[in-house]
Amino acid sequence: GRCALEPSPAGTMGSSISGLLFQPPKTTPLMGREAFFWIDTAHGTKIPAFYVDRQAPLTILFSHSNAEDLGMIYGWFVDFAKQLNVNVMAYDYTGYGKSRDQQPAAPDKPIVANEENVYDDVQAAFGWLIGSGLRPDQIILYGRSLGSGPTCYLAQKLTEEGTPCAGVILQSPLLSAYRVVFDFRFTMSGDMFPNIDRVGSIESPIFVIHGTRDEIVPFWHGEGLFLACQRRFRARPFWVDGAGHNNIESLLRDSGAFFEHLRYFLDEWCRERDAHLS
Repeated sequence: GRCALEPSPAGTMGSSISGLLFQPPKTTPLMGREAFFWIDTAHGTKIPAFYVDRQAPLTILFSHSNAEDLGMIYGWFVDFAKQLNVNVMAYDYTGYGKSRDQQPAAPDKPIVANEENVYDDVQAAFGWLIGSGLRPDQIILYGRSLGSGPTCYLAQKLTEEGTPCAGVILQSPLLSAYRVVFDFRFTMSGDMFPNIDRVGSIESPIFVIHGTRDEIVPFWHGEGLFLACQRRFRARPFWVDGAGHNNIESLLRDSGAFFEHLRYFLDEWCRERDAHLS
């Protein structure tokens, strides 16, 4: 499966959480290599990215889950872009995919995935889009599973800077890393990706998608994030009946419901945003 957020039996909770969260797969060959390029991060590494350009007015910036890389998702997003008439940019986290092939910038800066590097990575990808001429209000941040962490981080940051993005899509998202395993009421010291502490201050439309039988990130994570959003930015969520963590797209392939719900969110909340929020 794409994601496997199970607790580690060894080590303390704090020391094991990065290993439990980040599980880069063996690098997937990059098909159609001309579609991939490199971007620089603030911590000195380069990460691969791709951009599906359909000359569309809206662009999706996708942050993937913890057990996939660009080679695994490129074909899907070529079709995704066509189905929804959007451009799509996706990037690999430091320590994933081809980023592992480079030499570290310094001995004390190994090429590994961790929370701070992931935040740098999403900002580097977003910076590339801005550098190519896009505005934040033309960009929708989309995070799946672990990718909900960098997505919420950047969406909150853009709100604080007075330049909110066009929209936010959270698929199978987590309240926070510790809460996947423990039902904590508050964010504990050392916790990672505390999305629950961020969504309430995001001033962009937020669309939450979650399977009701998610065996990895429990369904109540999606429900909790939805309820924590500001009411005026809370798009109607898509609770996928009977879906688990990694099979939402495949379960809905024949019905077309996955793209139907995404299209509704894009049309009603992002393409017509000013009318909806006035």
